[in-house]
Amino acid sequence: MKGGMPLWKYAANRFLTFMENILIGAKLSEYHTGYRAFSRQLLERLPLENNSDDFVFDNQMLAQILWYGYTVAEVSCPTAYAADSSSIDFARSVKYGFGCLSTALTFRLAKTKVVKSRLFPTVS
Repeated sequence: MKGGMPLWKYAANRFLTFMENILIGAKLSEYHTGYRAFSRQLLERLPLENNSDDFVFDNQMLAQILWYGYTVAEVSCPTAYAADSSSIDFARSVKYGFGCLSTALTFRLAKTKVVKSRLFPTVS
C-alpha cells in the first residue's frame, strides 16, 4: 500500500491470494501482478487455448503451471500506483475476482477428480 495501491484492491488481492493458496495448495505471495517471465518450452506445453480472453487469463495460466508441477519462482515487485496504473475498474475487478476463485476451485475439484476440466486436463 506504500506504493499507492487502493485499500480495496489490497484487501481483495490478499483475500484472493489466501483462497487460491488454500484451493491450489501453493504458497505464493500473490497471483495478481501479471508481472511474469516464462520459457517458450513451458508456454508450448500449456493448454492456453482453453483460457479466458479477459483479465483472468494470466491467473489461469499460473494455475496451469502449478497443475503440471512446474516450479514458480517469485521475485519481489514493488507497487507503484498512479491514476492510470490500472485499466480495470471496480465492476471488472469483481468479475476478475470471481474468475480467480472459480479457477482455483476448478483446480481443486479436478485435482480430486470430482470434475473434468479443459483448463486442467488429466496428466498422464
